[in-house]
Amino acid sequence: MIAILAPGQGSQTPGMLAPWLELDGVAEQLASYSELAGLDLARLGTTADADEIQDSAVTQPLIVAAGLIAASRLTFTGVVLAGHSVGEVTAAALAGALTPTEAVVFAARRGAEMAVACAETPTSMVAVLGGNEQDVIAAVIQAGLTPANRNGAGQIVAAGHVDDIAKLVEHPPAGARVRPLKVAGAFHTQYMRSAEQRLRAIAAELTPTDPPEILLSNADGAGVTDGRTVLARLVAQVTRPVRWDLCLNTMRALDIGAAIELPPAKALTGIAKRELPGVELLAMRGPDDLAKAQQLIDSQVDSAPGTDGTVVLTPGNGIFTRAHGLAEGVPVAGGTRIGTVRTDRDELAIVAPAAGVLIEWLRSNGDIVGAGLPVARVSAMSARTEG
Repeated sequence: MIAILAPGQGSQTPGMLAPWLELDGVAEQLASYSELAGLDLARLGTTADADEIQDSAVTQPLIVAAGLIAASRLTFTGVVLAGHSVGEVTAAALAGALTPTEAVVFAARRGAEMAVACAETPTSMVAVLGGNEQDVIAAVIQAGLTPANRNGAGQIVAAGHVDDIAKLVEHPPAGARVRPLKVAGAFHTQYMRSAEQRLRAIAAELTPTDPPEILLSNADGAGVTDGRTVLARLVAQVTRPVRWDLCLNTMRALDIGAAIELPPAKALTGIAKRELPGVELLAMRGPDDLAKAQQLIDSQVDSAPGTDGTVVLTPGNGIFTRAHGLAEGVPVAGGTRIGTVRTDRDELAIVAPAAGVLIEWLRSNGDIVGAGLPVARVSAMSARTEG
């Protein structure tokens, strides 16, 4: 199985779209996105300087457009999709929850509203590198800040008021160093409340669908199978921490063999090198990487066990139980209960949406599972959860 990763704000570089515009059809695709965003994305992605593309109102639709353009030149199905911060909008479109048009519109409005929220109070963000994770989080909170991005071992981003940022810089956690980030404000904190409120109204105009691909959420690393839930989480994401560490945990549980980072690629591949040892990685820097990316996708499909199957994910945290009498190789009718996840309050059913064959159990009776983790593979079709 392969993961396709979409980077977030901060990964942009001047001229990043220039090589892509040499491909047939990209100029027209970008012109369409520009009209939707109300921005000249072609100019911004080719000749604008670093300061201009640092503006959230510009950066966010630019990054989403870049990811969509690259992904539209690839063929894939049965993949894991995950995006960091605004990259989750890209991932939602590629998973099928949003259309590319809706993703660009949402990203443009998201960036504009977050830029307005940043101007309301002097806030910023810093990367805290190294140190003991729990000690770092405790120090961040003690300084009055929020651990806004938890990107993996040794990399936590703190966000909040500039006065509190100064305190953390002056008194860093033991064994850690604090690096200021060039951002407009405290993303993924309550300082973005006004943006979240306005995004809620924008989201009401969209029509999400249930994603046929596995889409991991920044909120908790869980796979999300309901389109409306995807959209609600995208709205809430602007005030909530990005738990990229939990997304990585789910990728490990899914036993991915490779990961491709869409452009502008670098940051997520760097994290994956530390957090996903043994996983083949590709950072797509330009069109020259398209052939490599497609070959990697095809090789994972060809070599994956049970390639005629789709991973079935848990709908929540709890204790997993297989359906009585259901064994590997047994045909299942549409709506057949494959198993359940029992929580303190509920019993959530996991069902097959159409006829197929149970290829492989991935969890045993009594296993404690987290939301979005795999429990089985079912043949030649998607599976969904109800409960």
